[in-house]
Amino acid sequence: MGWTVAPVPPTVVHHYSEDPDIAEFVPHVPATNPTMPASVWAIEPAYAPLYWFPRDCARVTVWAHDDAQHAVLRDRWGSNARRLHFAARADEEWVGTAGVFEYAFDPGPFEPWAEAEGQWVAGVAVRPAAVRPMGALVAAHAAAGVDLRFDADLATRREEVVASGLPFSIVRWSARV
Repeated sequence: MGWTVAPVPPTVVHHYSEDPDIAEFVPHVPATNPTMPASVWAIEPAYAPLYWFPRDCARVTVWAHDDAQHAVLRDRWGSNARRLHFAARADEEWVGTAGVFEYAFDPGPFEPWAEAEGQWVAGVAVRPAAVRPMGALVAAHAAAGVDLRFDADLATRREEVVASGLPFSIVRWSARV
């Protein structure tokens, strides 16, 4: 799903990895999107929780930008949060114990990626300004007000999210599902 709100240049963008030692991010063509130009991907802070998972953990996420969307989210899934993330129940321990690191970048070389809300791409190599361990990912979700759920039927949650009319993201669907 592309942007549902106009992108606003952030003051920082992030990348998340289980590797704590990346000195330079070099543009590459992803195996999952071979028609994409070589790029470095990053996410703006408001959308960062989309990547607070181990890299290959499939997840389905949905969020609300306004009160009307929040009402839909609340009515469909009974959540008071404005952001709801689903991962497979089988991945709960993995998410709970994974070591993920947050890389911070100057947003200057990045531009909005039209295909995914909150995501930014750079066509040049970039060096991180900082890196820090995320710590407990489940606790990070809770602290950010994200309703994180582990569900035995992730395929049904995916269908529901896509049909909801709300902004959403589906990450690594083919990796483990």
